[in-house]
Parts: sequence; structure tokens; C-alpha cells
Amino acid sequence: MQAPHQPALLVFSGGTAFNSVAGSLRNFTTRVAHVLPVSDDGGSTAEIVRVLGGPAVGDIRSRCLRLADDSNTEGKAVRELLAHRLSPRNSEEARREWYEIVEGEHALWDGVSEPYKHTIRAFLVHFHTQILRNSSERFNFRNGSVGNFFFAGARTFFNSLEAAIFLFSRVARIPEGSSVMPVISTEERITLGAVLSNGLVIKGQNQISHPSVADTPGPNQVNKMAVGSELEAPIQRIFYLRHEGRQRDHEVFPDPNPALLADLEACDAVLYGMGSLYTSICPSLILQGVGERIAARDIPKIVILNGSHDRETSACMAGPGPMGAADVVLALQDCLNRRYTDTELTLPGDAYVTAMLVPAGGEVHVDKHRLASLGVRQIVEVDAMQDGGSSCQFEPEALVNAIKHIVEQHAAFQDGRPSAHHSADNENGLHVDVQQAPPLLGFHDL
Repeated sequence: MQAPHQPALLVFSGGTAFNSVAGSLRNFTTRVAHVLPVSDDGGSTAEIVRVLGGPAVGDIRSRCLRLADDSNTEGKAVRELLAHRLSPRNSEEARREWYEIVEGEHALWDGVSEPYKHTIRAFLVHFHTQILRNSSERFNFRNGSVGNFFFAGARTFFNSLEAAIFLFSRVARIPEGSSVMPVISTEERITLGAVLSNGLVIKGQNQISHPSVADTPGPNQVNKMAVGSELEAPIQRIFYLRHEGRQRDHEVFPDPNPALLADLEACDAVLYGMGSLYTSICPSLILQGVGERIAARDIPKIVILNGSHDRETSACMAGPGPMGAADVVLALQDCLNRRYTDTELTLPGDAYVTAMLVPAGGEVHVDKHRLASLGVRQIVEVDAMQDGGSSCQFEPEALVNAIKHIVEQHAAFQDGRPSAHHSADNENGLHVDVQQAPPLLGFHDL
């Protein structure tokens, strides 16, 4: 019997927020391409980049681990090892723990078979050799990620980020059909910048998104959920710049990963995941060719709205107050149109966004009429879990059901078949009131 067709999804996201649903997506389809930025400059990633250079691997490592197969004892042991962080208290304690791990004597190796142990240790040893050879200063292991160290060892050994991803995917046993790709295929250091509406330029992902004042030297744990201080003006645009530069005249225009462009031409839906809008999602959208390929496709293009505001969305270009759902769509439109550049496009919002998933009880304002004017064809409210404050997170199974709802409804319409989802589906965590409006797939009123 022939297996049912599994739709191919392409997800733009960062390495934290979308992790909560990344594993659950396999209940709908295993054909998922996860596209992540390589511009992170915080935590242990920053220490690795300081010493060895190259692109940041933290977000990619995080997603690979979330997709890892831990259905057996060894899988769980490998995942625990690669997810482990060294002591955050002081560098000497972390260094002692690292030596136990790299020498194969740490309890984390329990449950890992000898072939896996030899493979993983080889790249940890290579990483250690590289930092001894390249560091003019002493490497600080405090709060270091063993998975990041393994990744960096593989990348420097193969001189290829994508070869390191391939190896990591095999070691972590990521399911066949799922892929994790850097948005830029490079061995160079990638630096992100932001221009605020008042002309101020901020350099570095961490400084844009969640700056912190370290009380001790070396890598500190980054709290990506903290709002922190508000920006003094709204973000106007995100751009890449040379590492040694600080201003807009140091802007560079890296090429997107060819695999990303190929997948955009073949996928059945594009998802803009929840997370930091300007530092997790937009860095993947501003590259040449991305907007053109998304706009050319007649497929669902789905925004997964955050449940709360963060530093990046605390100020709005359209007026006082934080960004609303429509402002998020406008920001994505600007990025995909490459606004304020010499290669600017002038395509409308519905070329890039056709649907939005909203967490029930979220604090981001949803103006359905303004969204409709931008061409957003569906709005679906999805069950969410409250955290006790003003923030909330999607219930993973309900979110997957909502994605499935939109993708299968679109496929049914394309095939001229009646959709199985033309009514509210409260059992699956969806709360919709469908008004038939072919060929716009129906408008889902909150």
C-alpha cells in the first residue's frame, strides 16, 4: 500500500521559541526544512566565534537537538550529552568539567556505545586542539554548550558548516526528510545590525534583542524570554554588516543558501515561526531572491504570532505603543521586499502572508480588518497555555492541528475537492468562524 503524501513545509525561525513545536510537527509531516540564522553573538556561541571565527552555530545546534530521536536509551544519552552545559558559576569549575568530558571520564558518557563515543569524542578533541592553537587569550568554558563545541569541532575539521550539520544530524538521529539549514552557507563571521527610526544603528544580535550587562567576564547565560529595556525608537530595518564595521556604510549583502532557494520552489507551505521578529525571522528574509521565490508560489504562507511582546516589538513604526499583528505583517513585507535597498521590491503583503495563527489569550493586538486590508486570508485562534503572567505559548498539538488545517484546506481547494475543515474544530484546539470566500480559502474570524 502506497504511503500517503506528506506535505513539505519550510519554516523560518530562530533557535528557541519554535523548539516547543518543532518535534510535534512530525505528527503531521516529517518533511520539514528548518531555516535558521547564523548571526547569534551571545552565550557560549560568542566565545567560540571570538576564538575560532566562523558563523554562529547555537541556533542550529538547538534545533538539531530538538529534532533528535531519543526513543531509545542510547538516543537519550547522546541527546543529554550534546545538550549539556558546563558550570555557569565560574570558569575553572567549567574547565574541570570539560576535561572530564573530553577525556571520556564524565558520567554523561554512560549509555553511549563505544562507536558513538569515539565519533563524538574525536570532534570534541579536535575542537579543544583548535582553541589551544587559535586563542591568544584563554578560552572561557563557563556555561559552555557541549553540543556547540562538538558542532564547532566538526565545522573546523570539515571546513564546512553544512558538513557539520550533516554529521550532527546523523549523530543526533534526526528523522529522514527533516533538515536543518543555515540561511547563509558560509565559513565567515556574520554580524547583524539594526537601524532605528531615529537613525541610531545597533550592532549585534544580542544588543538588538536582549542586551545584558555581564557581572563576570566570559560567556553568560542569555535569557531570550526577558523583555529588558525598551528600544529608544522602533526598528526600521535589519541588515548585515562587516564585523569590524558599525554603520550603514559597512553593509554587506551575503548570498542566501542555494538549498533554501531550491526548497522555496518545491515546498507546500511557508511558516514564519514565533520568536524574535527582527533577529530570528527577518535575517532570513532580507536576502536576495528569498522574497521573489515566496511571492511566486501559490501556497499557504503562515505567520505564527507571538503570545507576548518583547524588546523588538515594544515600539511600532505606525504609531505609539507596541506592534500589533498587522504591524508584524508589514515588517515581514518590508524585509521580503528588501525596503531601503537598491534591489527593493514593491510587492503587496499578500504576496508573502496569507494566513495567521494567533494564540488564545495572547497580548498582541489583532485587528482583523487591518489584516484583511493587507490580504491576510485566514486568521485562526489556537489554544495556548498561560504562564501565569501576560505571556502565553501555543499548545503544541493544537498548533500542529492548525497548520495541518490550513495546508490541507489549501490542497483540497487546489484539487477542487471539498475541504474536511470547513467548520470550527474545537476538539483540535481551533476556534474559527468560517465565512466562505473562494478563492481566498475563507476568512476565519476571531
